[in-house]
Amino acid sequence: MVNSSNKVANSVIWSGIERLSVQGIQFVLTIILARLVLPSDYGLIALLTVFLVMAQVFVDSGFTMALIQKQNPTEKDFSTAFYFNIVVGTIIYLLLYFLAKYIALFFQEPQLELIAKVVFLNIIISSFAVVQRAKLTLALNFKLQTVASLFAVVVSGVCGVYLAYNGYNVWALVVQTLLNNLLNVGCLWILVKWLPIFSFSWESFKQLFFFGSKLLLAGVISSLYSQLYTIVIGKTFSTTNLGYYNRASSFASWFSVNLSAIINRALFPVLCSIKENEEELEKRFLFYMRMASFAIFPLMLGIVALAEPIVACLFTEKWLPIVPLLRILCLAYMWDPIMLMNSNFLAVKGRTDMQLKGELWKKMIAVVILLVTFLFGLEMVCWGLVVYSFVDIYIMTHFVRKVSCLSLMNELKSIMPIFALSVGTAIITWGSVELLWHSYLGKLIGGVIIGVITYVTFAGLFSFEEMDSVKNILGKINFIIDLIG
Repeated sequence: MVNSSNKVANSVIWSGIERLSVQGIQFVLTIILARLVLPSDYGLIALLTVFLVMAQVFVDSGFTMALIQKQNPTEKDFSTAFYFNIVVGTIIYLLLYFLAKYIALFFQEPQLELIAKVVFLNIIISSFAVVQRAKLTLALNFKLQTVASLFAVVVSGVCGVYLAYNGYNVWALVVQTLLNNLLNVGCLWILVKWLPIFSFSWESFKQLFFFGSKLLLAGVISSLYSQLYTIVIGKTFSTTNLGYYNRASSFASWFSVNLSAIINRALFPVLCSIKENEEELEKRFLFYMRMASFAIFPLMLGIVALAEPIVACLFTEKWLPIVPLLRILCLAYMWDPIMLMNSNFLAVKGRTDMQLKGELWKKMIAVVILLVTFLFGLEMVCWGLVVYSFVDIYIMTHFVRKVSCLSLMNELKSIMPIFALSVGTAIITWGSVELLWHSYLGKLIGGVIIGVITYVTFAGLFSFEEMDSVKNILGKINFIIDLIG
């Protein structure tokens, strides 16, 4: 138990270092590049995002999680997945290559054709590293992934900034994304030291595809839905409103998405390893859910409280119209880790069929919510996402209950004390900054200090057991820093 916990803690730490450091650097690069290139240049790349997102879902086809979930995958399993990924990636690229002209015509952007043909190369490049990432995840070795990701994002970022500074505009962004992907994949090949055998097993393929096909369909549905808001808002409202929404959504989701990725990437293989022990599995699941809530709830509600000074200080006052959108979206995205953990619990149990059913029900309801809310303005669209988050949790816990003793009430009982503490902290923080400071910078710095002190103090006073785990993780981080130093 102790060794397992330490292994999980180490994997979470390195997963967090990779995710947050890479995303943090990319965030800084985005700010720098935004000052050097035109918004329209970003827009051209954004138009291709829906195709890249969908393509990646098909390239992986759920095989990564299938390999992780399978007990003792063989070299035939890995090689079969590898060859399948490359074939699918190549086919999709060729298809999109010939469709590039029509994509440009659809968006009425002639220059998009050539850009698309180059950007879509990322699809083939990504297909070469699916197995490498699965092997590192199985080994809970996120340290090597950290090394590869950091090297790639720093080198590609420097190149992107250099090209942008010298007037290459949209091509600076194209080269940055392409080089980042290429360097990342190249590093993984060097560090993992795995080579496929010359074997493709149809039996292995059937097993992997049986598990992964449901995840594939669920991923397709989820990806289509994630792009639907951009399409609807872009067609219904002005491009300025779309820009406000995208900026608010990107900022609000950054924390929840990254935390969800960190936790679930590290915990999925661990939970798979104990899936036969029902009692231990459910105990661990609730513990990790509380830990996720302990981290994300105060952070997201803190942003709600300090939204105005955050936007003014980071993005300048011209972006202040996004403040109400940011607050609402934080209330929506704060539940993302809970939503994803419930969904992945079904994958741990091997019930991807239920995972797919859940996705179908969720997205049908989500589309109805979107079609109703967009009639009443952009803020109401954001409130629709809040409603959707609760619908998501209700539906997924319904299916989780069918395969375990866990229920919605179990989960709510587990996380509600943390939610109450976070709400109280946010109220105290907001009230304090409004009374004590007038400048945006003063409100931001003072609010962060008051919020952290308040949350930690009351968590200690009321003996939240999650504090012990936080201290353990912080101790391990200090140890890693000492080793690096």
